[in-house]
Amino acid sequence: MKPTQIYQIAIILAFVALLEVLCLTKVIDKITMPAPHFILRDFFLMIIHGRYFHEVGQSMFNVMIAFVSAFVIGIITGTILHAYRLVRDVMDPLFATYYAIPVFAFYPLFIMIFGLGDGPQVLIGYMLGVVAVIVTILNGLDRVPRVLKKTARINRLSPFQTAIRVTLPFCAPFLLTAAKLALAYAFIGVIGSEFIMARSGMGYEIGHAYTNFDNATMYPLILLLLLISIFMNGILTAWEKVLLARRGQA
Repeated sequence: MKPTQIYQIAIILAFVALLEVLCLTKVIDKITMPAPHFILRDFFLMIIHGRYFHEVGQSMFNVMIAFVSAFVIGIITGTILHAYRLVRDVMDPLFATYYAIPVFAFYPLFIMIFGLGDGPQVLIGYMLGVVAVIVTILNGLDRVPRVLKKTARINRLSPFQTAIRVTLPFCAPFLLTAAKLALAYAFIGVIGSEFIMARSGMGYEIGHAYTNFDNATMYPLILLLLLISIFMNGILTAWEKVLLARRGQA
């Protein structure tokens, strides 16, 4: 284990220990937050009894749909925009100010169009993630050496072949960065939407538990959500490190 990883674990354990002390000394009252060891107990009980597995599966399925759609469409859109400078110059101001727009404000409109199903939640997760992917891909394509593009032209590759065989493989680290951003925004969009107005899902159950002061449900679900997001992001980070190591950039 690397020293940085040891320090990271030590910081997390120190933070948990501080919360434990604050809860046991009643600086943080039990209505606000139970002690971490109670949260762990309730977490394991929830896993053992299989509670909320359906809700967790539903939320993760929606997150994956939002993530994959934002990632794939973002890559395609970014690659096309990079080939048309004028269109990109027109769109750049929109990309720069996009996240100043409160996407969640459109949730009532999406409900009117798509109903109270999973559609509005997936759409918000997609909308939050796709622009981050586009901007990241454009940044990566800007760094492709001219010699690679010239080599593609000499070999008479089509724009599609150039993207598949030359530019996008060169931008692989940026693709993984875009994937991590899309995944994070997909979680934010889907789970956040479930808080606002949904009939099921992890966000709905957490919000319902919060409303009813059910800390034995709320905090274990929050912990499970954190563990899932960290695990999925860790897979992408590990893949990124392997790729950079192969390129001698680690």
